[in-house]
Amino acid sequence: MTTKLIFVNLLVSDLARATAFYQAIGATKNPQFSDDTAACMVFSDTIHAMLLTHDKFRQFTPKKIADAKASSEVLICLSADSREAVDDIVGKGQRVGGTADRAPKQDFGFMYGRSLEDPDGHIWEVMWMDVEAARKAQASQATA
Repeated sequence: MTTKLIFVNLLVSDLARATAFYQAIGATKNPQFSDDTAACMVFSDTIHAMLLTHDKFRQFTPKKIADAKASSEVLICLSADSREAVDDIVGKGQRVGGTADRAPKQDFGFMYGRSLEDPDGHIWEVMWMDVEAARKAQASQATA
């Protein structure tokens, strides 16, 4: 089985501002797939966000383009290595024009998450989970 990649395509109003935002929260720009209409932002070997200008985005869909500040078109979740990393990513994003915690923080002990809205209104959930503690909690609930 080959490893699957994900490319999340996001409409942005200001490509330079959006690129700076995503670099601040830990993505790196891949120049091979970037130009003056798009920026390929790499979170990991398998997770990429394609930031597309309005003209570029319109090349891929005949549908009306949603305004992410006015309506939700997608919720994206990105994992983090620790609770502190969740707070760090959200804090970095907030310092470069993002909005933290549009949705309430989630803290279940074994799982911790916060939301971060980018300058164009796209919402990212950033979460950490202790998988083993989650399994134990689930198992104890099943036997109760």
